Amino acid sequence: MRLSIIKGKFGFQQGTCILSLFFLAGLGVAACYEFMSLSVQRRTFMFYGIGNDMPVVEERMLPLSASDEAEIKRYVEEVLLGPVSPKTAPLFCRDTYLRSLLYRAGKVYADLSESAALPPLEDAPPREGEIQRNLQTLDEEIRRNFPAVREVILFINGNRVMDLKK
Repeated sequence: MRLSIIKGKFGFQQGTCILSLFFLAGLGVAACYEFMSLSVQRRTFMFYGIGNDMPVVEERMLPLSASDEAEIKRYVEEVLLGPVSPKTAPLFCRDTYLRSLLYRAGKVYADLSESAALPPLEDAPPREGEIQRNLQTLDEEIRRNFPAVREVILFINGNRVMDLKK
């Protein structure tokens, strides 16, 4: 009789509660371990607002790669994807892609597709100096995010872009 009172009072409900707490604690520990073991690095991206040209800085967590060249390539590909912030213009038009990238002795050689020479927004008229400014922004952001990079040499469809420095 006494045993049935204890089971009724503390039996299956308490056991289920304890098991649920252990499960949640284990899930929390697993999530912390997964987060801590991820090899990611915070990178900053700069875009410009639509209409006001104010700089908009975004931060993204990108996975670390086996080489600096692979990390820089991933960064440039993320820039080409464009911003995630609303009312922010991409640096390059939607069809732009990275044709090739080489990183040697502190220099990055990046070749963008020919659509990099087109205005970034299809429905907006091209503004004077916009494409040059966006190429300059890409140059500066690569060097800001990767301090070992001393120089960025950009190409559009195999042709070197000249005079990026102001």
